[in-house]
Amino acid sequence: MKLFNKKKNSQTDSNEEDFFLTNDNSQKEEKIETKEETPDESWLEEDYEEGQLSVDVYQTKDTIEIKSTIAGVKSEDIDISINNDMVTIRGKREFDHSVQEDDYFFQECYWGGFSRSIILPVEIQPDKVQANLKNGVLTVTLPKVAKAKAVSIKVKEDEE
Repeated sequence: MKLFNKKKNSQTDSNEEDFFLTNDNSQKEEKIETKEETPDESWLEEDYEEGQLSVDVYQTKDTIEIKSTIAGVKSEDIDISINNDMVTIRGKREFDHSVQEDDYFFQECYWGGFSRSIILPVEIQPDKVQANLKNGVLTVTLPKVAKAKAVSIKVKEDEE
């Protein structure tokens, strides 16, 4: 069994010494020089903010229903796309007036782009999907594909 131990070298900051210790009583150490690499995290600095849309997803006998409250969003600012077994809802909530940040007591509402992708549990008919926006509630109705009925086939034996 080998144990791995890191020892900090007080003389150098950028290099660390790694020692492998064996479990035999020989007290020998093998020194390996390593340099620590900094991972590329430049993508974190990009100006990209998108809120996640809260949804309720449930089924009826014939449909999958998706409901979400998206008050303050116009229907033309909502994009719903279906790709294989996933539905993606995207939109943008515009802030219509400017308020100084120091004037806020609370700022809990999200303004800007939002999206949500939902993996569907059953196959649907994409050409029959309907979406309705009423009183700030978006309802997406996804008709299920009709299940194939099991048919029993009787095998006949040919007589020769």
